[in-house]
Amino acid sequence: MPKPVVAIVGRPNSGKSSLLNRIAGRRLAIIEDQPGTTRDRNIIDVSWGGRDFTLIDTGGLELETGSTVARGIREQIQMALDTADVIIDVVDVHDGITAADLNIADMLRRINKTRPVILAVNKVDNDKLEVQALEFYELALGEPFPISAQHGRGVADLLDAVVKLLPETPSDAPLEKKPAEDIIKVAIVGRPNVGKSALLNAITGSKRAIVDSVPGTTRDAIDTMYEYNGQKILLIDTAGIRRRGKIEPGVEKYSVMRSIQAIDRADIALLVLDATELGTAQDAHVGGYIHQAFKGFIIVVNKWDLVEQKDTAAFNKIIKNIFRFANYAPIIYTSAVTEHGVEKIMPQIISVYRERLKRLPTATVNDIIQQAVGSHNRSGKREKQLKILYATQAEVNPPTFVFFTNDASLVHFSYRRFLENNLRKAFGFTGTPLRFVFKTRGES
Repeated sequence: MPKPVVAIVGRPNSGKSSLLNRIAGRRLAIIEDQPGTTRDRNIIDVSWGGRDFTLIDTGGLELETGSTVARGIREQIQMALDTADVIIDVVDVHDGITAADLNIADMLRRINKTRPVILAVNKVDNDKLEVQALEFYELALGEPFPISAQHGRGVADLLDAVVKLLPETPSDAPLEKKPAEDIIKVAIVGRPNVGKSALLNAITGSKRAIVDSVPGTTRDAIDTMYEYNGQKILLIDTAGIRRRGKIEPGVEKYSVMRSIQAIDRADIALLVLDATELGTAQDAHVGGYIHQAFKGFIIVVNKWDLVEQKDTAAFNKIIKNIFRFANYAPIIYTSAVTEHGVEKIMPQIISVYRERLKRLPTATVNDIIQQAVGSHNRSGKREKQLKILYATQAEVNPPTFVFFTNDASLVHFSYRRFLENNLRKAFGFTGTPLRFVFKTRGES
């Protein structure tokens, strides 16, 4: 299930990016003294006190009328309400309570009825300033937490408070991949205006999603239940994932987050590409996220009707090069307008899902692995050679293989790829990444 989400909000230059960087332990966001520097969203996964959650730095909430960011302030707060489980409002102790702080606090008090809000008073570098932080009780957002994002002062206490407010995710809850009713969850993702919503409509045969020529029309992830040959499939149409630096403040920031959350929810992701604009870095970035999340991966090249020279071999070569880390992903050419190729999508989804549920007997896995090992120079450092003692498939959806070795540190990424290629050659696993776990003999 998706991790809980914590959003950092506040007026410009209050230290939101510094706080995110302090928590992350590295400089993820660009920090400058110029107010409003953060324009792109920053998202990190955090583990604290045994709890995992996703942290978002929203960028400054500017209240001056007429600016592009100003038009997004209420949308940002509203999207924080819709998306975040906990909200951190960051203020600056040196500036005191400003009109912007009062305005933001007024909106957050309404949100606080359904989402907990924590007030973090930043830049509190000494005891004198800690006393000064008490004036922020006036914002009526509860007890102020005095912190210094730059020096780390009070950040641990802040995170302790955040973790206490996160929704419960009991470890004994049923796994989402094993629901009472077998439903395949499919996220439709990609850049804006590649035709995701139109493709959804073509698949379902009805206008379930609003389609518009303006990029980024879809703001929220829209769930549509669809039945194909008796198999129920949950189609999740997501907001378009824009290029970094092109995400408008407010709504677009959270649209990206929802797209990532949709991938996390899904068994399979359909990455929709524009046939007239292949090879963008953003396409590769999203594909990389799908691959790293170990989700089923199908590439759908849409707007095929707009291509004059329909040379699929040439297109396949380009796409395989872009997604060379995921050469297992099948490619389908479609036109949502003419419905060309749309009929191939559902059978491919069913096929990939079956591949993700494929379970191999341990003896069969070991036979293939030992044959591969015997035909290849083993990975190793200097005189010490890697020995694979035993291999077994531990899980499905995604297929997960555990290798017991004499020394797991000797496994080179190229040797891992070699083993994967041999498993795929023998058993297929089309459309799904394989998760490998290497253990040194004696490890539990």
